[in-house]
Amino acid sequence: MIVIYFLEIVNAIVAPSGQWLADMRKSREEAAETRERIVKVAAKLFRERGVEAVGVAELMREAGLTHGGFYKHFPSKEALVAEACRSALIKANDGLRHADTPRTHDLEEVLSRYLSTAHRDHPGSGCAIAALGSEISRQEGEPRRAIGEGAERMIRMIERLLRDEGLEPDGADARGIVACMLGGLLLSRALDDPEQSRAALDDTRTFVLKALGKD
Repeated sequence: MIVIYFLEIVNAIVAPSGQWLADMRKSREEAAETRERIVKVAAKLFRERGVEAVGVAELMREAGLTHGGFYKHFPSKEALVAEACRSALIKANDGLRHADTPRTHDLEEVLSRYLSTAHRDHPGSGCAIAALGSEISRQEGEPRRAIGEGAERMIRMIERLLRDEGLEPDGADARGIVACMLGGLLLSRALDDPEQSRAALDDTRTFVLKALGKD
């Protein structure tokens, strides 16, 4: 009888504790999902319209959340900008390298995807360096560091693709190609004449391939 009574006491103590742990785990998971949703919305809006043009209140509204909840997840807008840039750049690079095509790892295919009218016309889902680079360059701290890290990942990706082509690139080769890709895309977006805009994409791709002896 005493043993049964003791077990009932133990269960009364342990059961609430187990539920508390489960509730804590669920709360952390929900917080992580909310944070991820904010980053996803921010990455899209920032690339479409620029960092300064998007306020915290609008951003949270687009994410289906209240303005006041923002600071539960981020200490500042600058912190969100940095995380949004990192997230966007990782996904954009992954998209270039893992496209659903037989030539996924082919440099020419990567150039075609990056220097395309689809990428030009949809900055919200494209390269954050092209969309935000000039604005972020006037800032200091984490956002600029995130853009730099993304640029280095892109350069390393191009280096790997060059090696796959049987070439022996150095950092300057890959960096030069990335600069051409970014410049071609930016010029294409800046031109209002459709033919000139398309030509900026096509000519950049042709130029890079010719420089590599692949024309």
